[in-house]
Amino acid sequence: MSRRELRELIFKLLFRVEFNQKEELAQQEVFFFEDEENQAEEEYSDQVKGKFRRIVERLDEIDAMLNEKAKGWSTNRMGKVDLTILRLAVFEIKYDEEIPTGVAINEAVELAKKFGQDSSPAFINGVLAKFTG
Repeated sequence: MSRRELRELIFKLLFRVEFNQKEELAQQEVFFFEDEENQAEEEYSDQVKGKFRRIVERLDEIDAMLNEKAKGWSTNRMGKVDLTILRLAVFEIKYDEEIPTGVAINEAVELAKKFGQDSSPAFINGVLAKFTG
């Protein structure tokens, strides 16, 4: 499974945060991997779950950074798809030393092209550019 495919699974699982209480997220992981579309070998599902959990642990910090950098946009106003992509990318930029910043931004823009609205790639790129300096 490629890094891009893994990132897509993490994105899809992370998207569930918007619709479930934190106490329900463990059960959401189970439901997520029961879906035929999201099935992965144990090694990969463990990677997805691990990164998902690390992101969820830092959601408040990540959202605070987004609220500070995205002038005129609060996380409450952002579309749920865009917000999920940004959360994943900011986590990778700030906390995942294995992923170069440029790769995190590029992959976020690719996710935005696939899952977001027409304006999503430019919005994602603009917000994430503020995390590079």
